[in-house]
Amino acid sequence: MQVILLEKVINLGNLGEIVRVKDGYARNFLIPTKRARRATQTAIAEFEVKRAELEKAAAEKLAAAQAEGQKLDGLTVQITQKSGVDGRLFGSVTNADIAQALEGQGFKLEKSQVRLPNGPLKLVGDYTVGVALHTDVTVDITVSVLGDHV
Repeated sequence: MQVILLEKVINLGNLGEIVRVKDGYARNFLIPTKRARRATQTAIAEFEVKRAELEKAAAEKLAAAQAEGQKLDGLTVQITQKSGVDGRLFGSVTNADIAQALEGQGFKLEKSQVRLPNGPLKLVGDYTVGVALHTDVTVDITVSVLGDHV
């Protein structure tokens, strides 16, 4: 299926590009989340009329994400979990736990924006975690997992 992108999508293209994607990806993800639209002649014509407006909105989103990224960059978040005497956690610290801890500090994030490259954190210690605020803005924060010995 050919779609016209309404915003930048990682590994796919930039705003305004017409790309061919699998039907399920378009129907189940791109179109419902308003990131793309089916590339018909009328849709392309409507897009060209709205192009300046969409580019301005995309620039505003990027500027807001960069401002948020400057506040977040280098931040340390402490999370306490139950652990054994050897430093292993009972359970793990997931991206949802980190997003909730950041929300407690005043940052509004979705759990999908927190990137854990090696999976959930299962040991006590300090970890560097990426937070993707925008397709072009990714900042690193430090998550300090503290053990609460049982």
